[in-house]
Amino acid sequence: MTPPPARRRRTGAKGAVPAHNLPRRGAVRRAQAITTYGVGSLIAVDHESFVVSGLDEAEESWSSDESPRIYERRLARLLGVDYFRLPPSSDDTSKDGLRVRRFPLMHSCPECTELQRQRDFNPPAGRSVCGTCEVDLVPSRFVVACEAGHLGEFPYWQWVHRSTDRGASTAGQCGGKLRLRSSGRTSSLRSILVSCTCGQAPEVSMEGSFRRNALKDLGLKCRGPRPWLGTSAPAQECGLPLRTLQRGSSAVWQPVLKSALSIPPWSDGRADPLAEHWDALREYDKREHVEIYLKGVFKGKCPMPLDEVMALLDAEREEDPDGEAGPTFDHRYRALRNKEYERLRSGNDEREHSRDEQFVCETPLGDQSVLAPLGVTGPMLVKKLREVRALKAFTRLADPESTTESKEMPLSDSPLRWLPAMEVRGEGVFLRLDEDRLDTWEKATAVAARIERMRTAHQRVLEQRAGDPSRVVPSPATPRMVLLHTLAHVLINEWSLEAGYPAAALRERLYAADDMAGVLVYTATSDSAGSLGGLVAQGEPELLARTVRSAVRRAEWCSSDPLCMETEASGTGGTNLAACHACVMLPETSCEHNNILLDRALLVGTPEDPRLGFFADIVAG
Repeated sequence: MTPPPARRRRTGAKGAVPAHNLPRRGAVRRAQAITTYGVGSLIAVDHESFVVSGLDEAEESWSSDESPRIYERRLARLLGVDYFRLPPSSDDTSKDGLRVRRFPLMHSCPECTELQRQRDFNPPAGRSVCGTCEVDLVPSRFVVACEAGHLGEFPYWQWVHRSTDRGASTAGQCGGKLRLRSSGRTSSLRSILVSCTCGQAPEVSMEGSFRRNALKDLGLKCRGPRPWLGTSAPAQECGLPLRTLQRGSSAVWQPVLKSALSIPPWSDGRADPLAEHWDALREYDKREHVEIYLKGVFKGKCPMPLDEVMALLDAEREEDPDGEAGPTFDHRYRALRNKEYERLRSGNDEREHSRDEQFVCETPLGDQSVLAPLGVTGPMLVKKLREVRALKAFTRLADPESTTESKEMPLSDSPLRWLPAMEVRGEGVFLRLDEDRLDTWEKATAVAARIERMRTAHQRVLEQRAGDPSRVVPSPATPRMVLLHTLAHVLINEWSLEAGYPAAALRERLYAADDMAGVLVYTATSDSAGSLGGLVAQGEPELLARTVRSAVRRAEWCSSDPLCMETEASGTGGTNLAACHACVMLPETSCEHNNILLDRALLVGTPEDPRLGFFADIVAG
């Protein structure tokens, strides 16, 4: 979090305003600043609670040494920025870190039971204790949020006075003080009691405060609070219904993450000095115009030859979605994935590139014919891999997959030309499924019927979580998508046993569309479990064939069978079928789809219909 700055001076340079002396409140890892404690999220530090501040001041507060720039042109173009920045390091020598603000402001004292703003307890400077009782204050357990991403304090005044004739609009003007206590009888909300010393309202419990219409019945709607941007940020008139949430609930903050692999011709780092000029260069079609622009910007000292610049411009235009007058974000992201799939299929040779090359993908030397009976083809050894994951925005209440861009909350009040991101360097194995065999399998009536059940359930979940059901994106559930997804999970589980990798250190990347049927399993951490060569070695055809056979046979049985295999629906909203934590589910950091759209019956079949499985021959053999 915010580390202590250098020794405070009375004045800045040449009599400028003194620098802020911000206290340090804990620490987080860089990866957590993207996935867990990003902008707008709540973080508990000891007995205190904070919200991570927006990025409006980060350009000045984040040191360039501790928060360097990173580049990935394909992802930057998708997200409309010039570059990315690593979140600042947070060790003992750091000058600054992530800025936070206290939230929620409502606190209670366990001794005197008063419930009020933290500053009204008159705590000593730098501490969060009751000035009278000298015990640690407890931040409010409850907050309110709306699906547009706003976050506010729970309306205790209105909740207590809801039965009086004063009404919600005048609550708080009674002159009394709020108190909060626990009866201790149970651990439920019924035992949390709130009262007012005005005596005009009875003591009420928090039971019922989590009902969907609980705050709507009080006449309350969202007024657009954005505490992560500070008190100076004007509230946005919202008007959406408010929901009560536990402060530590996962629904309070969910990141919208987008990632891309560094692939040629962008993967050697030579184009990084031109990062802020590509949008301008794309305006020119003629070579001489590009040359004039580069000479003007770099004063005749362009860091790249003109031929390479033109080749990069051509490569970028190749990723433009075909036939789209106004391509949506989803169309552009699909085009990005298509180009990755092409590069993973074709590969490149390490001997043909410099030491700066960040993507090395080679064909294994072994006999690939051993994979043909399994329906697997085209294995590739990804010996060097770089992935950039950027925090695009965040959502509240709604799953990021079920929302449109209008429901995503940006990370700053004013537009920025960069986003926080992290990079992972590692290795991986890429494989594809035989298209002819796959086409025959996915046309089977039993397969289509099973997938339709999952797709209908997932579409229903997406509509329930979305604010506007008419704008919900269609479910990605298709036979090949669910098959590839489940196959990736069983391979990760198998390699975690055979190759010694923890399952949380591996990650899937699916390529499932009408013209794609591939999966990349790669190391997803930058620590000691990263690039050691152990995963690439598993991609040799003989080893890969043995792994696929073992993984499929292991998936044939689950310790929860027959319940797991025969279930009519499992997972969130019935979005899984034969899948549970005892067989194919993974740590959520390893899965692209939050452990939904899984069904091992599509791999091995069912006792009633063994031919349902794509790998039924392996099980029968």
